[in-house]
Amino acid sequence: MAPKKRHGASSSPSPSASSSTSTSLLPKPFHAAPTSLTPFTTHLNKKHIYIAHVDPRPATFKRKIFLVPCAMNLAVALIFAWRAYTIIPYYLLLLSSTFSGIPNEYTFRAADLSYFELARLVLGRALTMMIDFVLCVFVWPWPWEFVAGAGGRGSPLGWRWIVGFRDKEIYVRRSRAWDSGIQDQLFGLGGKGAASQLEGSEFWSKVREATNPMLLQQKTGYLLMNASWDLDWDAMVLATSLVDSGKMKLDQFRDPVVLLHTEKHGWITIQSELGETAGEEERRKQVFAFRDALAQMGKEDLFFRWIEIVQFESSKAGGFGVERQHEVAVQIRELFERNGVDFDAVWNEVIANSASGKYSED
Repeated sequence: MAPKKRHGASSSPSPSASSSTSTSLLPKPFHAAPTSLTPFTTHLNKKHIYIAHVDPRPATFKRKIFLVPCAMNLAVALIFAWRAYTIIPYYLLLLSSTFSGIPNEYTFRAADLSYFELARLVLGRALTMMIDFVLCVFVWPWPWEFVAGAGGRGSPLGWRWIVGFRDKEIYVRRSRAWDSGIQDQLFGLGGKGAASQLEGSEFWSKVREATNPMLLQQKTGYLLMNASWDLDWDAMVLATSLVDSGKMKLDQFRDPVVLLHTEKHGWITIQSELGETAGEEERRKQVFAFRDALAQMGKEDLFFRWIEIVQFESSKAGGFGVERQHEVAVQIRELFERNGVDFDAVWNEVIANSASGKYSED
């Protein structure tokens, strides 16, 4: 079931309007969002920036990850229930004594107490009230948002209830408060924009960081929430339902898709290579396909070890010349062999399948 269209969502543009948006009017690496994304972008909030990608980690792994916030929020809810059960009678008696004038065990007369006893009593009650205030204002929203949702993003529990756990899941991140005025900063000059406005901008640095292949390889989608990005649970339900119904293809979310709305150009996106050359883009896709192939063999941990070794060795002093690359290649092949995997055989199969288009998914 797809979520309802949210406030601020765009209306479906006509094919002619989409086609009239010229890529030449946009600074690289922006271009008009393809019309195939329209079923998805129609329900997005124009004020935010979105990043969508597919997480190929096994469903069993994702289930274990999700059990952690489930257990944490359940514990918080139980603590609140216990606290309410024990403290509500206390507050009721305080209110009764205050407004009715009928004394009870919590009633006291200041004249009957020493200054020390009075100060201790007042500070004790103030501390109790402060603790309960902090719990209600700052801690209680955790389980509430986990179950009921907040901010028009839906809820994690609702998302899992509808989508379940899958080996290939679509994750959609939505920018947080830093996105205010970003569209004007990038396209404020008559809506034309300039490539020079991108380099070094907050938008560019945050998007490049959020779409870093190493980040996506090291963290499952549920763990990508941070100070800059929230997960949009409703958008994730929507994207999944569109793929399940055949209105969109999973392949459209396979590589990170960055979406931004402008008044002049409508929804625009960043080219999948994020500034890379066509050859670099193809190479990157082959690396992701290699990861998927290892995941199907239950050897995805080897992929991360491979990335770690290359990253570590290439960062050493003295550069990463041909001779050093050869030594690292031998080290990696030996690592794969010790784990029962023929690196060259798997890699060559990935290259062949990539050339034949096998990794373009429905």
